[in-house]
Amino acid sequence: MSNVQFDEGRLMQVLVAPIVSEKATMAAEKSNAVLFKVLRDASKPEIKAAVELLFNVKVQAVNVLNQKGKAKRFGKTVGRRDHVRKAYVTLQPGQELNFGGEAV
Repeated sequence: MSNVQFDEGRLMQVLVAPIVSEKATMAAEKSNAVLFKVLRDASKPEIKAAVELLFNVKVQAVNVLNQKGKAKRFGKTVGRRDHVRKAYVTLQPGQELNFGGEAV
């Protein structure tokens, strides 16, 4: 499965945004994992290839979860937040991903 080729334009769009939260920081410290918000139709091999292409790191595993949007009220009307697909990307030992902007 490692020799499957993906469209580079598609891989540039798979990762929507990094998730920076207290839970994401704990996951990074505990298991060397980074959280990303990804496209709803992205597959695990696509996410792995996108992270390896964009950040030049080796990925050990990818776990994904689909989070349903909460129903929220805006005055009288009831709305819904968007559904989100999150990816927990576990990096291989010795690999590091830094969002701070400093070059290492």
